[in-house]
Amino acid sequence: MGYLLGLKEYLGVNYETTIFDQAAESGHPWEFHLHGYQRVQASVLENLTYDVKLDIKGEEKKEIPKIHIKFLYPLDTAEAARPLLKIDNRIKDLALEPIVSPKDRYFIKNKSLFPLMKEKQVVFFYSLEGDVIRGIIMDFSRYDITVALKGGTLITILRHSIYDLRDKKGRCFLKSNQEKTRDWRKSDLYVKD
Repeated sequence: MGYLLGLKEYLGVNYETTIFDQAAESGHPWEFHLHGYQRVQASVLENLTYDVKLDIKGEEKKEIPKIHIKFLYPLDTAEAARPLLKIDNRIKDLALEPIVSPKDRYFIKNKSLFPLMKEKQVVFFYSLEGDVIRGIIMDFSRYDITVALKGGTLITILRHSIYDLRDKKGRCFLKSNQEKTRDWRKSDLYVKD
């Protein structure tokens, strides 16, 4: 059967963490990219089960459904992050909506993410709206994936907002593809039983 060296321990520490708790604890403002190509600058007041309570700059405090958030980063890194974000018009033209049911989302297995992170491979995340985020996976949990962009700027992508994940060779790391190719078995971290 086999396993990835260190994956079980990594998930034991990191799997239930969430960027929303980290953002709330930081007390600093963040820039949120929402579905519909909206951006809001806000501090996280509270991480609720399905929503996030935000203190939005220039507006009243409000709860935003997590399903509407694509990705976020600390506001003080916005000037560095924004120019590195691109749009894939082919995906944008699909006009995809947020996917409410977890079983219908574009799923990425943890055993696909872990070797990509440990081997520091450059990858391309594509959101449901066609946002392209290029970088190296630094961390991931059940809910989100943190990526270092060019220059080291960190951005956190919500897993529910992902449409695709590919490496520089164009290899797809979605569960639907990895069920056949099982690329994690090609990693030096893979140990056969």
